[in-house]
Amino acid sequence: MPRIHSGKMSQQSSTEDENMKETNPDNPVDTQENKDEGQEDPVNTELEKYWKAVRETPSDFTGWTYLLQFVEQENKIEAAREAYDAFFSNYPYCYGYWKKYADMEKRHNNLDKATEIFERGLKAVPMSIDLWLHYINYYIGEYGKAEQGEGDIRSFKHHVYIHHPKEIMSLDDFFKLRKEVVAKTDAPEDDEDADAGLIINPPGEEVPPGMETEGGKSDEEEAMKIRDVIIQQRDSVFKQTEEEVSKRWNFEEGIKRPYFHVKPLERAQLKNWREYLDWEIQNGPHERVVILFERCMIATALYEDFWMKYAKYMEDHSIEAVRNVYRRACKIHLPKKPYIHMAWAAFEERQGNHEAAWEILANLEKSVPGLVMVSMRRISLERRQGNNEDADALFHDYIENAKKPEIGSFFSVKFARYLFKVVDDTEKARQVLHKAIEKDPGNLKLFLQLIDIEYQCKPIDEDRIIDLFSQVLASEDFPLGIKVKMSQRKLEFLEDFGHSILKLKEAYDEHQKLMKDLNGERKKRHNEPSHAHSHPAKIILVIITLITGVPIILIIIHHD
Repeated sequence: MPRIHSGKMSQQSSTEDENMKETNPDNPVDTQENKDEGQEDPVNTELEKYWKAVRETPSDFTGWTYLLQFVEQENKIEAAREAYDAFFSNYPYCYGYWKKYADMEKRHNNLDKATEIFERGLKAVPMSIDLWLHYINYYIGEYGKAEQGEGDIRSFKHHVYIHHPKEIMSLDDFFKLRKEVVAKTDAPEDDEDADAGLIINPPGEEVPPGMETEGGKSDEEEAMKIRDVIIQQRDSVFKQTEEEVSKRWNFEEGIKRPYFHVKPLERAQLKNWREYLDWEIQNGPHERVVILFERCMIATALYEDFWMKYAKYMEDHSIEAVRNVYRRACKIHLPKKPYIHMAWAAFEERQGNHEAAWEILANLEKSVPGLVMVSMRRISLERRQGNNEDADALFHDYIENAKKPEIGSFFSVKFARYLFKVVDDTEKARQVLHKAIEKDPGNLKLFLQLIDIEYQCKPIDEDRIIDLFSQVLASEDFPLGIKVKMSQRKLEFLEDFGHSILKLKEAYDEHQKLMKDLNGERKKRHNEPSHAHSHPAKIILVIITLITGVPIILIIIHHD
């Protein structure tokens, strides 16, 4: 089905130019005039400052625009090439800058290079109508008047009627279409008249069908019929395209920013893209869905959920296409977004490509260190592969290098569960938790995990569990409310598993004392005058106007 493009897309060029003007302050390099005359090579020094900014923060779009503006102003082609090539490795969807790059090559009379830049840009963003228009205008301007370019761009009908069909079609298509035309043509009534004008070759010298009468009257008539069929077929395609456009026009009208920009899209725009994609997936052919996704990704390149939606859709069609979607998202547009990277790693793991999954997660952790969910995903990957030693090493590394005690405690709890459930090493699990308690004694989750492990051991070690409860109750790191809850759990344990009634009695007495202390603490807080009650009463004047128009003044004494 022919491609459908929104009429709104023709606004891309002017709109993106405006956005670039908004992003770039005027003349950020005018201060060059104020440089000391004795400074060596001030241009290179200034250039290096712009480069330093983008090297330190490659995601700084404004910093890149400063750099590109500077190299364009200096008009040094080698420096400009280096800057533009580096910029497009981060922002390949900025069609306006592809045009600027090509224009600069053109100003230096590098027409072949300018053509190459346009073609690189169209390969990076093939759905950009405006970039195609820029390229066509460039081509017409540079080659339209040359001898080799004359007549390259003309109307379709005119092109068909001035050429023989076999000159504008592949031989296979030509023979197929000619066969259909000949089959529809009635056989001539007079064989002698039908043979008039035909060139009869001797036996053994026959030429392929469709070429034996070239230049003859019957050949021209046949060619005209074939031309008419070609035009009819194109008209049919055009009408079908119009029908398809009408079905999608409401969605197309809702697209206000079809080009790429670092500024966030409005919610209505995002909603329109989602609904458009859902409708196309349900009603359109695969080719049309892919085209729409590619158009959508230009405007939504910085949104993880759209890339993930694209990848999920492609999983039913092409594994390599899915991989390409993830690669573009993670390596170019979203190098520091965790969810899309983890989705890619999970996809590669499902395909049995464990090395690729490991590399994706490791690279993400280098780019964005300190993400617990990424660390746990790496550990889980090793565990699923049965690499217990590697999983063990990762746990130790994360615990030892934790920047906060609570993060170390989190990994310690996970490590203890892993050792207890997967490795079946209960004693090592206990050691991990006891070591974590030494570093973070006020973390209740560590004690609860230890108690849980002891609960699951067979037989249950009563003394171990009572000792853990006692540590919590004797600790000054826990508030009274927590101690009451843990005392209640201790009572329940002794009721269910204890062997001594004396221990149960002692635990009960201890619990009653804690409850008494807690109630006393609550009463004390309740009886203390609040800060609000220390203020005197407020007199509030309220003026009420009746329906009759007579005002009444009410005096209200209000206590806070």
